[in-house]
Amino acid sequence: MSKIKFFLIVIFFLNFNNQVFSNFVEIKVKIHDKVITNIDIENEKRYLFFLNPKLKELEKSEIQNIAIESLITEIIKKEELEKYFDFTKNKKIIDRVEKNLFLKKNIKNKENFLEILIDMNLDYNTIKEKFFIEASWNQLIYEKYSSNIVINKNELKRQIQDQIEKKKKKFLYNLSEIFFEDSVEENLNKKILKINESIKNIGFENTANIYSIASTSNKGGLVGWINELQISGKIINEINKLNINEVSKPIKLQNGYILIKLNNKKEFNQEVNLDEELKKLINNETNRQLNNFSTIFYKKLKKNVEINEY
Repeated sequence: MSKIKFFLIVIFFLNFNNQVFSNFVEIKVKIHDKVITNIDIENEKRYLFFLNPKLKELEKSEIQNIAIESLITEIIKKEELEKYFDFTKNKKIIDRVEKNLFLKKNIKNKENFLEILIDMNLDYNTIKEKFFIEASWNQLIYEKYSSNIVINKNELKRQIQDQIEKKKKKFLYNLSEIFFEDSVEENLNKKILKINESIKNIGFENTANIYSIASTSNKGGLVGWINELQISGKIINEINKLNINEVSKPIKLQNGYILIKLNNKKEFNQEVNLDEELKKLINNETNRQLNNFSTIFYKKLKKNVEINEY
């Protein structure tokens, strides 16, 4: 055999082996009859990087754990949702989630979105299913718990009136959040210390990915721009003490605590429509309570699921 032939065979063999090993599929987690593979985890990492690019700054093992937990959550939610929803009829609900995401990520339109997905090697159909699961889960929680929501409209109306009378200048705030439970198993002061240390070491966004149980956690805790009149009195009082990029002290809410980061703020001068602002504030308070119910319901489901990691 000539040296050239031998060299070509060796190159082919090495390339073949690299391809085989790079495509090797390994089961990492099993939930009922569903499995999570190493390929699924790599795809989930790319999706999470799209939602929160700062996640790349974490240790590889930490990113791996976040991706696995995200996939476990998705499987558990989807199994529950399949009892109620038809996953083949999803266009309207996906459009709503897409529109919300475009606003938060400053994406111009669907074409721009598809270009970003191609650049990040993400499959649009997979992302569509994630959108559907997210939106359907929110709908399910609303249907199950909307009758449990308690809102004092008169109190909220007074709150808006007080804010209008007290302040000549009005602001829009760009906010991020970390919401965590007051757990019996863990000392509250130690937990707050751990979260604050994490914020110092790896930043607010990555800490939100790890510690927050709010629906914004996989987006680095990003809430986005919000009118101050739509924020509850207890929280706005703490926000008013912050400079840009500062984080509030823990604020006690029902079922837990919240840390708020002030990313930016800008003044606005438009006339205030009291009824419209009241509707928005009621909507925000409703969503906050529904997020609490969502967390409680998911934890109940997860307790009854056997999760095997390999």
